[in-house]
Amino acid sequence: MTHKSLLRILVTAALLGGAARAQGPFSRLLLNSLPARTTSTTPANGDLNPYGVAFVPDDFPLGGSIAPGDVLVSNFNASSNLEGTGTTIVSISPAGQQTLFATSPLIGLSTALGVLSRGFVIVGNLPVAYPDGVSTPGQGSLQIFNRNGNLVVTLNDPQLLDSPWDLAINDQGPKAQVFVSNVLSGTVTRLNLAMGNGGIMVVSKTRIGSGFGHQLIPAIVAVGPTGLAYDPLRDTLYVASTADNEIFAIPEAAERTGSAGTGSLVFANSTVLHGPLGLTLTPEGTLITANGDGVNVGGTQNDLVEFTEQGNLVATYQLDPGAPGAAFGVVAAISQGAVRFAAVDDDQNSVTVWTLGSLL
Repeated sequence: MTHKSLLRILVTAALLGGAARAQGPFSRLLLNSLPARTTSTTPANGDLNPYGVAFVPDDFPLGGSIAPGDVLVSNFNASSNLEGTGTTIVSISPAGQQTLFATSPLIGLSTALGVLSRGFVIVGNLPVAYPDGVSTPGQGSLQIFNRNGNLVVTLNDPQLLDSPWDLAINDQGPKAQVFVSNVLSGTVTRLNLAMGNGGIMVVSKTRIGSGFGHQLIPAIVAVGPTGLAYDPLRDTLYVASTADNEIFAIPEAAERTGSAGTGSLVFANSTVLHGPLGLTLTPEGTLITANGDGVNVGGTQNDLVEFTEQGNLVATYQLDPGAPGAAFGVVAAISQGAVRFAAVDDDQNSVTVWTLGSLL
């Protein structure tokens, strides 16, 4: 089966006024319409700079302050717009209503945002201080909230969770694996979690990736490994390495007991990659990354880039024609009986959710 293009169908449907028969990306997708909804991600406290984005899965338990089909977004900046000072996670309903889900006691909520089907939300943080006016990142952590937005546990580890920047989840119900990229050390860690009786426990932590390019850049804090996407069929974790301007693949990600280094190079197209940040695996098996425009700036800005797991370019789509640095977190999922795709816009402080059609 040939790989189809999610981004091409976004463009095609827009040109056709939102109605199109599926020419791609998904052979199982009937695209009757292509509604898109854009919602502000700024809560009442004025937090800015949305980074992480995640869908609440369809099997998420009911009775909390978030529900299946909602979209969660984490904010990196406070109302001052200083990098690494934001504390909020907002929830956007399928109808576009925004509410505050949780307020973190820690600052600098990153792209590391995910939802577990057993009723938990995981978010990473990278706190940033400003001695003498220079952005200086500190020790990060992972926080786990319950479905009502209450903090359950904070995970700290100066070696394996020094700077959580993004994450991907292999959700297995009562068990889950959480893959975390660390921007300051250029590493990737796997957490094995167990859940039961309303609680959550870390069974093990393993470094499975290392050696990714990373450096401090005061204007944007830091660059290093960012977006992660896990393919359970291949047991492969894909890593968007911003500083390297490349996408890598770590094999045997769920089982390995040591680091694979950077793994193998998958995609290194310097024409279309400009510092890849967020990364997602579509239901049909292509990958989409968001250009942060902090590396190799050229061509159009704020592009989303789609490519196959074999490293073949499929399509590009410009998220925002304005100033560079608007694109960050992206996510694709089967949600509410349809394929849905969401991308945050840092310049507009918003998230757009496309519903790509009902499943056949």
